[in-house]
Amino acid sequence: MTSAAMTTSGPRACFILFFLHVVIFLSLLFYNSFLTHHALQSHPNGAHGDIRILVWHWPFGRSYSLDGNKCLKMYNISRCLLTDDRADFSAADVVVFHHYELSRGLSSVPLHLDRPTSQHWVWMSLEPPVNNVNLTQLNGLFNWTMSYRRDADISIPYGQTMLGGDNLSFPAAPNRSCFASWVVSKYKPHQTRAAFYQRLKKHVPIEVYGRWNKKPLPDKKLMPTISNCLFYLSFENSEKKDYISEKLWRNAFQAGAVPVVLGPNKATYEAMTPPHSFIHVADFNSPADLATYLKVLSVDRQAYEKYLEWHNTYRIKTYSDWRERLCQICVKYPSLPARKVYYNLDSWVNS
Repeated sequence: MTSAAMTTSGPRACFILFFLHVVIFLSLLFYNSFLTHHALQSHPNGAHGDIRILVWHWPFGRSYSLDGNKCLKMYNISRCLLTDDRADFSAADVVVFHHYELSRGLSSVPLHLDRPTSQHWVWMSLEPPVNNVNLTQLNGLFNWTMSYRRDADISIPYGQTMLGGDNLSFPAAPNRSCFASWVVSKYKPHQTRAAFYQRLKKHVPIEVYGRWNKKPLPDKKLMPTISNCLFYLSFENSEKKDYISEKLWRNAFQAGAVPVVLGPNKATYEAMTPPHSFIHVADFNSPADLATYLKVLSVDRQAYEKYLEWHNTYRIKTYSDWRERLCQICVKYPSLPARKVYYNLDSWVNS
């Protein structure tokens, strides 16, 4: 090789090497940018900034004030902003739809709007499956479920067992003038609870309140009335998975009555409630056998009060404000699946 050729090839080799370094650097830079963009598209505000939650319509038409930062001020949940202004749709990270209004045509999903690719839609209902109708039309629209069920993406039970005594005071058993009570408004003869009640009342006295028998209890009288009873019938209108309503958490537990429960299986109650805090109807061969057991407890003060001992070490938290439930989305947000879609919502609801 001549010296002239060597002189020419030297700079050319250096240029090619430099060019390759530039290409590799730009490729790595582009790839890193792509990964960052992908992460932001999955959860744009999961780690930084506020999570914006749009309530498309309020459950059952009852609206709440959203002035100020409610999640922070009321529940100490930061970086969580609630709005019910539909003009905020394009800026919302999460949009929540309550099923009752969708199923009855009182509201509809905004399919006519351009939905941001990073926006997640939440299907919300605290009703048992029998009340969640017209689900097929919603297939393929929702990313997350929000329900009392423990396997929902955002689980919002009616109540929760917490550590720490509740310091509540109740009338002593001998001072209670009522044997058992039941508050019911939507009584339907074909329901399991109705048939069980009709058989149980033949053996023990049960004071019934509510719209069904035209003896409604105002809120201020509900707890004092139940507190005067030894037992409370926490009979659910559905025996489906995890459905334990305020009939147990508030009406019985917080009133200090021993609940007789009819609903999901016993294992569900054991997993969610304080130890030795309830009597499950499935433990007895018949309503008559249950009645016999309740009569024994009513005269055995020591055995009866064992059902109340949990109050010394546990307390019950109930959820009634929809804003508190909605703020829970932000608590769960970082761990929620980014690309989940319910293509068969009906199947999940009725599973």
